[in-house]
Amino acid sequence: MMMWSNFLMQEEDRRRGASGQRARGQHKSGLSPEQEGKIKLALLLTTVGATLAVLAVGTEFWVELNTFKANDSAVCDAAHLGLWKMCTKRLWQADVPTGRETCGPAALPGEANCTYFKFFTTGENARIFQRTTKKEVNLAAAVVAVLGLAFMTLGCLCVIMVLSKGAESLLRVGAVCFGLSGLLLLVSLEVFRHSVQALLQRVGPEPPPAPALTYEYSWSLACGVGAGLVLMLGGGCLLLLTLPPWPWGSLCLKQGHRAT
Repeated sequence: MMMWSNFLMQEEDRRRGASGQRARGQHKSGLSPEQEGKIKLALLLTTVGATLAVLAVGTEFWVELNTFKANDSAVCDAAHLGLWKMCTKRLWQADVPTGRETCGPAALPGEANCTYFKFFTTGENARIFQRTTKKEVNLAAAVVAVLGLAFMTLGCLCVIMVLSKGAESLLRVGAVCFGLSGLLLLVSLEVFRHSVQALLQRVGPEPPPAPALTYEYSWSLACGVGAGLVLMLGGGCLLLLTLPPWPWGSLCLKQGHRAT
């Protein structure tokens, strides 16, 4: 019995020592509840931006191309496209809002034909309403957007490591990743805008003649703009949390002493 009691006491002492060391290690490298709450709020903000970014990059409503309505036809043609895919639609003119001179919006029900861009696989340009895309610009927009998503994912992993493992050194890395992600998404939007301008100007000479078009940016692009701004804001908030607190109190005391 004496041997078992000694063994149990030694085991209890060992467990207490191990738990004490873990508690001291967490106290040394862990986050304060206030700091952890601020980081979680910033992570929630960046999560909103990440959701908007995935929604923008994954959908094809970046821009809508609309033909003008013809008086001698009951249908009209419209198209919408994104980074990966384009869709042409044949709409009934009766469904088009009264007073609108062009076909659309593309969200109206109609006969749709959607295809993925072939310049990601075979390198071929796409043709839309007798106009040809400029694949180099479209590829650049897609690559920059994917890089933005990659930096966004890396930023999320860094912040999760900070909250779970107490690796505070990764907080600044995560902040920079989120800022770069938002910036790259905005750059992708600008490159895509140039690809739309190039598409409208590259009219093919072969018949039939290219119809007159108007274009309007749609909700996917708006999600991309919002995602870029929110991610940059979230990255800025995380970066502020890595800075040492500004000694406003001591500065005010010094000024008070100088005044007296």
